[in-house]
Amino acid sequence: MASSAPTARPSRDTSGLRARLTIPVLAYCGILMAVMQTVVVPLLPDLPRLTGASASAVSWMVTASLLAGAVLTPVLGRAGDMYGKRRVLLLSLALMTAGSVVCALTADIALLITARALQGAAVSVVPLSISILRDELPPERRNGAVALMSSTVGIGAALGLPAAALIIQYADWHVMFWVTAALGATGVALIRWAVPESPVRESGRFDVTGALGLAAGLVCLLLAVSQGGTWGWGSAPIVGLFAGAVLVLAVWWRHQLHADRPLVDLRLVSRPRVGLSHVAALLTGFAFYANTLVTAQLVQAPEASGYGLGLSIVQTGLVLLPSGVVMLLLSPVSARISAARGPRVTLSLGAAVIAVGYGVRIADSRSLVMIMVGATVVSIGTTLAYSALPALILRAVPASQTASANGVNVLMRTVGQAVSSAAVAAVLVHHTSLVDGLPLPTLHGYLVAFGVAAGIAVVASAVALLIPGDPAHGSEPAPEADAAPESGPTRTQGVRPVTDGTALEEA
Repeated sequence: MASSAPTARPSRDTSGLRARLTIPVLAYCGILMAVMQTVVVPLLPDLPRLTGASASAVSWMVTASLLAGAVLTPVLGRAGDMYGKRRVLLLSLALMTAGSVVCALTADIALLITARALQGAAVSVVPLSISILRDELPPERRNGAVALMSSTVGIGAALGLPAAALIIQYADWHVMFWVTAALGATGVALIRWAVPESPVRESGRFDVTGALGLAAGLVCLLLAVSQGGTWGWGSAPIVGLFAGAVLVLAVWWRHQLHADRPLVDLRLVSRPRVGLSHVAALLTGFAFYANTLVTAQLVQAPEASGYGLGLSIVQTGLVLLPSGVVMLLLSPVSARISAARGPRVTLSLGAAVIAVGYGVRIADSRSLVMIMVGATVVSIGTTLAYSALPALILRAVPASQTASANGVNVLMRTVGQAVSSAAVAAVLVHHTSLVDGLPLPTLHGYLVAFGVAAGIAVVASAVALLIPGDPAHGSEPAPEADAAPESGPTRTQGVRPVTDGTALEEA
């Protein structure tokens, strides 16, 4: 059953300082999450010397965070829908802060990898925050806030790289993690002060079996994708991991279809407005991530390569900084386009702009100015696409499942990024030449990578247009998921009543 969304919440003071700071505080936490993912990158070349570990062991500083984030995002999203989004948001930030403290106190590689896995829990900040914004904001303010929240991923990544490089260059490397720990603790305090607990809950028992099954399947899949280039795509471990992923996820899928309260409502995912949005998220994640990967490597290549600029990691971060600024400035524009034309049009336009950006990169990847222009155009497209994806999800699912549905959407972006990383690495490995006795990717290899990313962006643009059209613009559509599913229990029957006297947006 459904009830009309209220335009005001009597128990919530929307004019006070705390209410006005809810959006900035959540955006700060989203930026912090992206910074956390990025700060370790400048440190990777020196970590073998600093920790006494091998280069392959050090690479797990990135892999552990990727795996933990992918596994925990849908799990924590579902927990937020059931037990309180603010409560789970605080948990994810606390785990990130604890991971930073551990990293700041040790040089042991095993502890560092474990701590980075704890930091991966912060990836759930964005879907949880978007769900809180849906529950707390009126429709006329919601699109702009969601667009800003989505853009924090790119903003934080652009800010984190140069900031971390500067800290590492002028201070002990542990200082970087003390800084992120302090920022994380500040985020926890701000959330407790400025962000209310969402009244929208779904009751029932948490699907522990589904969570464990999804975790096992995703670990097998993403570990195979991320390590395939190192271990060999035809090696027994990689083949075994892919086979294990298929088997585990098949069993998990069957379990989800028969569970009363599944971790992921697959009947909801099967609806075109939700399922195609997830496919578009995977493709867009692939297309976007190639820009960051390739640009950083290309501008740091030595001048002897014939195309490289020989920039330092600090200079590289400054090259990418305009992309983050553009994402911040364009998030309101993206919201206006979605309000006028619908988020599926914004998504399609964004993916097309990403393809145009890669076209600029293919046309000229020797000039620093053109490299920055091409990277910025890709970021413009990413801003449009990433702001539209959660808007599509919010229009297609009931309020009681927004955190878990957005968590799955973020998971699909993460899988797309992991596949992009593996694909770019495979392309560059096959296009190398010796420069001063060292193998380096050729310019042609980079251009091929840009071409692949552009092609994927074009496919993402086409998929976006296949998503069923939105209702009349300017109205708040009733999610199609509110209709009773073809089979299985009615998902909205277990929504808890609001205890503060306010009505649910959708029950």
